[in-house]
Amino acid sequence: MAVFEPTWLVTNIFSLTPASLKQQGIKAVLTDLDNTLMAWDHPEGTETLTRWLTDLRNSGIKVVVVSNNNANRIHKAMAKLGVAYVARALKPLPVGITKARKQLGLKRSEVVMVGDQLLTDTWAGNLAGVRTVLTQPLVQSDAWNTRINRYFEGYVFKALAKKRHLDYQEDIHGYHEH
Repeated sequence: MAVFEPTWLVTNIFSLTPASLKQQGIKAVLTDLDNTLMAWDHPEGTETLTRWLTDLRNSGIKVVVVSNNNANRIHKAMAKLGVAYVARALKPLPVGITKARKQLGLKRSEVVMVGDQLLTDTWAGNLAGVRTVLTQPLVQSDAWNTRINRYFEGYVFKALAKKRHLDYQEDIHGYHEH
């Protein structure tokens, strides 16, 4: 079960502050797209997203979307925001995360993978050897293929909760060793 265990749980990605990320030695945030960075059914983003990206950029922290979506879908969402991406990341395999990290020229300890799904984002991040942040989904609805994952994820989350107190926080605090 340790392969599914996130390093941190936060209410949403926008809770991650440049100060807390830097305190953990993080120089880049690798993030899922749908229901993590923006609602899956509203690909235009929000003012909150734009502000958060600006704050991270101004602090020297890079952001790269690592998504299983195709390049066209991600490009439409990220082009106006100027965010780099790795499409068809093959999560839960670590391929996309490793590719993004190597393109940035960073060590595993210098990146964090953020996502709203244990069975893709957290699992892939853990397999890639990077710290992981599990967020609550931005919206409660999902695309049809994600609903299947959510069903199984419920069982995994319950099993993890028996081993560790799983509470969503407002920011990352400390480091939990798996």
